[in-house]
Amino acid sequence: MTQAQLARGEAASSADPLLAVRDVSVVFGGIVALNGVSFDMKRGQILGLIGPNGAGKTTLFNCLSRLYQPSKGDILMEGVSILTRPPHKIAEVGIGRTFQNVALFPNMSVLDNVRVGMHAHTTSDIISDSLKLPWVRRSEAAINRNVDEILAYLDLTSVGHAIVSGLPFGTQKRVELARALAAEPKILLLDEPAGGLNHEEVYVLGDLIRRIRDERGITVLLVEHHMGLVMSIADHVVALNFGRKLAEGTPSQVQSDPEVIKAYLGSKDQ
Repeated sequence: MTQAQLARGEAASSADPLLAVRDVSVVFGGIVALNGVSFDMKRGQILGLIGPNGAGKTTLFNCLSRLYQPSKGDILMEGVSILTRPPHKIAEVGIGRTFQNVALFPNMSVLDNVRVGMHAHTTSDIISDSLKLPWVRRSEAAINRNVDEILAYLDLTSVGHAIVSGLPFGTQKRVELARALAAEPKILLLDEPAGGLNHEEVYVLGDLIRRIRDERGITVLLVEHHMGLVMSIADHVVALNFGRKLAEGTPSQVQSDPEVIKAYLGSKDQ
């Protein structure tokens, strides 16, 4: 293969979507939660997924993290379907997630919660752990270094040994983000990260999400009701309503789309 052919192959690979949602539908007992939704995510992109309550945003997130099985369609990560993977294996393909309602281990320390996020990259077993074999000790040391780095990155070092349940809600949100980053994801799914935060915290969050993309090379899919946050940081926006894709494009294109405006504000005829 010539250098030119290799270059074309690399260019095609980089142009291929990191994540492809293909005609995904979800039906619960006759209720259509998602209806033929399709879109692509490029590497290094921040994509905002918006829509009124009940639009299907969280249902789609739950399909991406394998909590739900689509009734129809496919979801491809780097060209390979993820729908055969169980939820506990989804981190292995490079998908990390936070939740709208913080899903941490409340009686564990911040450090231990973040260590949980490293499980997808560990290969030890109960016998090796109990014998404290040299490679296990080296692996533990590497995990501790990575956890310490992430805590410092998110300004959580001072609360590393604190029990999560005693921390303010905004801090708990950062702990959950730290746990997701510990899995070294290629795509980070953020479910309502601005929920419960004040104006200043939302501003800091937006800057942090951009830094995570720029400095750590992580692609971000963001579900959020806070339109100011989405429109200020997203490169691309997909709008849902009643389970269907309503609009897609740049933030300014979607924000000015008549159907999106109607979905959020209602029409004059209503």
